[in-house]
Amino acid sequence: MRVIVIGLGIQGHKRRAIAGNAVVATVDPVNPEANRKSVVDVPLADYDAALVCTPDESKIELLTYLLDNGKHVLVEKPLFAPSDADLAKLAAIARAKGVTCYTAYNHRFEPHFVRMKQAIDSGVLGEIYSLRMFNGNGTARLVRNSAWRDKAAGVLPDLGSHLLDTILFWFGRPDTPFQIQSAQRFENRAFDHVTFVSNGRPLMQLEMTLLSWRNHFYADIMSEKGSAHIQSLCKWGPSAFTLRDRKLPSGRPDEESVTLVQPDPTWQLEYDHFLKLCRNGTGNIENDIWLNGALNMLSAEALKLSPPVVGK
Repeated sequence: MRVIVIGLGIQGHKRRAIAGNAVVATVDPVNPEANRKSVVDVPLADYDAALVCTPDESKIELLTYLLDNGKHVLVEKPLFAPSDADLAKLAAIARAKGVTCYTAYNHRFEPHFVRMKQAIDSGVLGEIYSLRMFNGNGTARLVRNSAWRDKAAGVLPDLGSHLLDTILFWFGRPDTPFQIQSAQRFENRAFDHVTFVSNGRPLMQLEMTLLSWRNHFYADIMSEKGSAHIQSLCKWGPSAFTLRDRKLPSGRPDEESVTLVQPDPTWQLEYDHFLKLCRNGTGNIENDIWLNGALNMLSAEALKLSPPVVGK
């Protein structure tokens, strides 16, 4: 399948490397390395799909153009819109044209994320009581120096979208809404550290930051029959998955642990998944509609609790 890459920044370079010889054109209005400045400069007959790696503001217009012209699309997360209806329109176009519109959430392809889902689905954990997740990196200064990233709700849609999509992957849509616990601007104009919770069953506590001294992820699940834990991602490895068997009335649990030291496999696995989806024209916009609603609500709540400081 012939593809074009739109947006030749960090993500665009990664996508271009994975797609390899399938890339027939690159599009970027400012990067001189790209061979086109606008997607309309690329003849429609030259490509079958687009890998969209642009700032958020331009995504809806780009996707409308691409889907309307019968092109499959992989778009970098998050896919946001002012209203859910905007995303529903994209879904309708994709269905009418029989093409795939897929938003990339590569964490779903982490080996230990897959192991966690298998543990949850198998019933080995019994009833899940609580989930705590943390996603942090040290990009606060890079975000602040960006021409477009340090604004609005900041880290909340950026890393929070990954955490919420992970919940969709492991559990499906939660019944209890999320609430902001803390939204801070320690160094940036937009939020650089946020925590939010869902006081349902399971209890969910999510934390994200741009101020981590070391890029890190963890997930801890406590349950009726034991617990399950992820420490780090493959790209930040070593990455470990631990499953513990609860002893009653108390005692040291039996433990199984798998530790991986390997390059990040998720980009290739996700691209292969996208190619499979393109064969039958399915996508994941329904997930985006839920994420869009949840993150718009959380962003509004965070900005109401902590309005921007003028001039900061």
